[in-house]
Amino acid sequence: MSKNITLFSLQTFSTTGGIQKMTRTLAHSLYTICSKNNWKFKLASLYDDDRDLMPQYTPAQNFKGFGKRRITFITKTLFAAKKNDVVILSHINLALVGLLIKLRSPKTRVWLIAHGIEVWRPLPVHKKHLLKRCDKIICVSNFTRAKMSSLHHVDLNKCVILNNALDPFMKLPGNFEKPKYLMDRYGLKHTDPVIFTLTRLASTELYKGHDMVITALGTLKHKFPSIKYILAGKFDELEGLRVKQLIKDMGVTQQVILTGFIKEEELPDHFLTADLFVLPSKKEGFGIVFIEALACGLPVICGNADGSIDAIRNGELGTAINTEDQQELENTIIKHLTEPLTLKKRVHLKETCLHHFNEQTYIDTLQKMLTHD
Repeated sequence: MSKNITLFSLQTFSTTGGIQKMTRTLAHSLYTICSKNNWKFKLASLYDDDRDLMPQYTPAQNFKGFGKRRITFITKTLFAAKKNDVVILSHINLALVGLLIKLRSPKTRVWLIAHGIEVWRPLPVHKKHLLKRCDKIICVSNFTRAKMSSLHHVDLNKCVILNNALDPFMKLPGNFEKPKYLMDRYGLKHTDPVIFTLTRLASTELYKGHDMVITALGTLKHKFPSIKYILAGKFDELEGLRVKQLIKDMGVTQQVILTGFIKEEELPDHFLTADLFVLPSKKEGFGIVFIEALACGLPVICGNADGSIDAIRNGELGTAINTEDQQELENTIIKHLTEPLTLKKRVHLKETCLHHFNEQTYIDTLQKMLTHD
């Protein structure tokens, strides 16, 4: 039987972040499924414009960007509501859209993607109502599923775990040589132990753990005199000032390299440049950056109190630490840097990550969900 499926997104192509990356992969997977089954698929984005589309994820005829035109977005959504068999909301901030669709077309199945901190907090009435009215909640990690139950008392039978998958268009390394252009850019030697963190550096999100790594460098530089820490990601003014002051206070100005925003196409090469990826965050819904690092053969250290555990498969692919324990972080970094990162280990991490977090497995799971819904 033919199906009409629409994915509603806040923002997919005009900016880059974990949720945006996840939505792109989801859109591509849904387009692939619908093409195979002769179903209809549409991606509608509130904040993107039509020109923002990255056509490798879905053709232009399947995408509509509303350029922040909220009224038009909601009006067209309601007009098309009865035509849809399944509507997928990429974020709970689209709750009003989901509720209006249910009101106009009760038979339309409404699914919600639950990522992380956006649902790990008390919610306003209309968002709570959506959790009751929607037909399925796709949780990106076991941690988020548990939060849906403990915080919002959602029926766990409604909550399905679907871990994020690697972007099918991410260029993965064929070999593991450190890129010369980045070694030159950052003034690195092949004998330098290099730690890498990629995250959004925001004064409103002081839970990522990069300050723990900077603090650890004050000790680590004595054991590893040539150690370097590449801290990448766009930062706002307040966080930039705070981080730079912390670097100065810890006496690690020679060890820390602040890159600011890095281009998406350079990301795999940054993973190759490093010997260890460290992000001891306390509030990751899943942490796409962890599987990106692993797919490039880079060992990972993450936190043990959020969805990161799913990304490292409960320790199979990485090391989770207590994010309140500075000494444990330092000891874990020392352990990793003391053990040589061999070609064999990098290949194993890449292959194992690809086995578990590839798009085809993601597509197969979605196909079953859509077929049986």
